[in-house]
Amino acid sequence: MYPEDLKYTAEHEWVKAGEEGPARVGITDFAQDALGDIVYVQLPEIGTAVRAGDSCGELESTKSVSDLFAPVNGTVKAVNEALADQPDLVNTDPYGEGWLLDIEIEDEEEVAALMDADTYKGTLEQN
Repeated sequence: MYPEDLKYTAEHEWVKAGEEGPARVGITDFAQDALGDIVYVQLPEIGTAVRAGDSCGELESTKSVSDLFAPVNGTVKAVNEALADQPDLVNTDPYGEGWLLDIEIEDEEEVAALMDADTYKGTLEQN
């Protein structure tokens, strides 16, 4: 349920940083389940500078509207255009087709400082 090759934030987002290129960002299975059926996704424009912890978009569900927070400092390089017509991809495939955006990371150490899967799972069990 929480892939081992990803890093996680306390705001229930995941980050997949590769050897090259931008890091892919999405929300966790826990987050999509808590939100309920997602009906609209607002993402930042490509080229937008984002700061870790700052709001950079919104996810609207049948239950509520939730902010999307940037997990790291960087620049938005891509957004998942498919979500405009199919926001429910976030619910059905949060780690695949339901990704949200790609960020060119300023400092790789920021990703290293995020939680691994076991630590993230531990935070869920405490709540």
